[in-house]
Amino acid sequence: MTTYRSDLLRIFQERGFIHQVTDPEGLDALAARREVVGYIGFDCTADSLHIGSLVQIMMLRWLQKTGQRAIALMGGGTTRVGDPSGRDESRKLLTDEAIAANLGGIRRNFDPFLDFAGGSGGVRPAVMINNADWLDELRYIPFLRDIGRHFSVNRMLTMDSVRLRLERDQPLTFLEFNYMLLQSYDFVELSKRHGCNLQMGGSDQWGNIVMGVELGRRVAEASLFGMTTPLITTASGQKMGKTAAGAIWLSPHRLAPYDYFQFWRNTEDADVGRFLRLFTDMPLDEVARLEALRGAEVNEAKKILAFEATRMLHGEEAAGRAAETARQVFEQGVAGGELPAISRPRAELEAGIPLHRLVAEAGLAKSNSEARRLAEQGGVRLNDAPVSDPNRLVGLGDVGADGAIKLSAGRKRHALVRPA
Repeated sequence: MTTYRSDLLRIFQERGFIHQVTDPEGLDALAARREVVGYIGFDCTADSLHIGSLVQIMMLRWLQKTGQRAIALMGGGTTRVGDPSGRDESRKLLTDEAIAANLGGIRRNFDPFLDFAGGSGGVRPAVMINNADWLDELRYIPFLRDIGRHFSVNRMLTMDSVRLRLERDQPLTFLEFNYMLLQSYDFVELSKRHGCNLQMGGSDQWGNIVMGVELGRRVAEASLFGMTTPLITTASGQKMGKTAAGAIWLSPHRLAPYDYFQFWRNTEDADVGRFLRLFTDMPLDEVARLEALRGAEVNEAKKILAFEATRMLHGEEAAGRAAETARQVFEQGVAGGELPAISRPRAELEAGIPLHRLVAEAGLAKSNSEARRLAEQGGVRLNDAPVSDPNRLVGLGDVGADGAIKLSAGRKRHALVRPA
């Protein structure tokens, strides 16, 4: 294992962020002098990021905490093209208005993690930049002459983002084929405008990052570096951030703090230590202590992971409420105010809504048929009482003293239904 002398790369290594680095020794020397200006790009495909992007956000956080400069690059321009990396089909093209709205939502995801003001303790302020600032102004023929001539189609066809799509006989549009040129050009522009010398990203971005490093050397004689993180999966092999209920979003309007807390609380035993290193700022000696817990004690480590991850994103108060709600639900069997809730018109509840439909609408099952099977197998409870009839009508008579109907799927998943 490489031994790094800079705080930045040592922390990245110890906490499990490093997968590939283009020039480890050169980057380490740069980091030791606190001269790293690093960026990660985030396309604006939704109005929130999910935890699949959280490892990259944490890298920017540590970049800033160790005295370097962190740049969050918003893909206002590249989103109009669509990144083909890791996909079997083209992304849906978004309107300029949708991209702008998504960018505004994503901007707020970074506020809990990065300091954009700076000034305290010598922290260099983080910067958020939109690549539409330069990509929207490009002229096609000059771009092809100045940038396109440095790219070999033969080599581009070997890149995973292209090769895998072609091997699976999935179409790759010429629009998408241009994505790696634009991403490489982003690196060059950031180098010229902001002195940026490091691009980071997930392992699926390695080819694009290397091309950006090479382009910078060819057109600007710039010394640039690239780094990728490993693919983050759970101990059971599931891709991080994907669950049966859908993506784990960072914005509270997409996912309630309680649900975010529960995602981390349900971490597999084998993942607790790794996730504490990656997704919290906790000291490594404390992480090692928690990672060594076994049996029932590991649940305490999971509670700490859930609290720390939720506190970092949603704040101390929200994390405390989520933890207390979880304690009430699982230790006392009562419904807390932080449980996810849906509302249904009072007239619908007066007529009665089939249990299976309500379970699906509350997000406790992916479909009506799955909700039916769950009830028939004894996995559904209504106000903590088992109900095996999926067609049982749920109505106003089931509303409790707290003004809600409590639905449960299994022991750990709950939701409230409130009359509107």
